[in-house]
Order: sequence, then C-alpha cells, then structure tokens
Amino acid sequence: MFVHQIDEDVAIRLTALHDAEEIFELTDGSRQYLREWLPWLDTTKTAKDTKGFIQYSLQNYAENKSLNTVILFKGKIVGVAGFNELDWSNKIAYIGYWLSRDYQGYGIMTKVAKALTTYAFKELKLNRVDIRAAEGNLKSRAIPERLKFENEGKIRNAEWLYDHYVDHIVYGMLREDWEKDT
Repeated sequence: MFVHQIDEDVAIRLTALHDAEEIFELTDGSRQYLREWLPWLDTTKTAKDTKGFIQYSLQNYAENKSLNTVILFKGKIVGVAGFNELDWSNKIAYIGYWLSRDYQGYGIMTKVAKALTTYAFKELKLNRVDIRAAEGNLKSRAIPERLKFENEGKIRNAEWLYDHYVDHIVYGMLREDWEKDT
C-alpha cells in the first residue's frame, strides 16, 4: 500500500474502502464550504457514494491511471489529494486536492503538493506536473504559486460548477525546472 510520511505530523496514504465513512463525514461537515469550488458535492449524499468513489479510485490505481490518497494530520484524515490522472504517453501527472476548512492555513496542502510533485519526478520519472484551479479560488491557486509552478494561462469555461462555468488557471512544473530548484 502506498504510504508517504511527509513530516512528523503530515502523511498521505492510498485511499482505502475503510476510509469511506470518515471521508464522507469530513465532506459532509464541510459541505457548504467545499461546494464553492468542488462540483461533486451534490452527488455525494452518503458514505456509500464516497465508497463508490474510493472503489473507482482503487480500480484506476490498479490500472496505473491515478493515485488518490487521504491526507493525514496527526493520524486523522483531513482531506484528499493525489494524481487525478496519470498520462503515461505524455509523462504528465495532474494533481488535485481538497482540505477540510479546519485544517487550512497550516501549510499542510503545500507540503502534500510538494511531496506529490517530488514523487512524480523522482519515482514515476514523469516530465510534467499540472495543477489546475478555478480562477477565483485564490487559496487553491496559492499552492502551486508557492511551489514555483509556472502560471501557464487560463482555460475559459473549463468546468461546470452547479449553475455556471468557471475558468481554470493552469500551473505547470517541468522536470527540468524542478531539478534546478532541488
């Protein structure tokens, strides 16, 4: 099983079926907050829905298409992050993440995104890591900016968010840029 201890308090671990209830409770408890930027909240109504997502994620992991992890802070699940997609033809990983409102502002997501980026380049030998965030989601955009990802532009109407489209800002890190900074 994939487990990575980032520091004394923060770790990521492959999402498992037994996490469904805890992830659902975290999602449900942060529903209104998370709904501002995540389009799947209204279809996640029960722990069974979360379990279905985990089963789908584990199938994709087995097929080497993605890697979804729980974010652990002092042993407690506080969010989810990982590679939403692994594009082996082009050697690209697409990072996605969300974190409970109660655990924001502690640098957790920056540490997780940095660890995933390092894993993508060092272990998976990929050439590029992408992070995309809604243009108005300044907290999410701050993560790749802190990690010196390049702002590569905007995709207009990139995502349907309940009743409107949002534009995405695309951030990219190339292996050669990462190697210069490490």
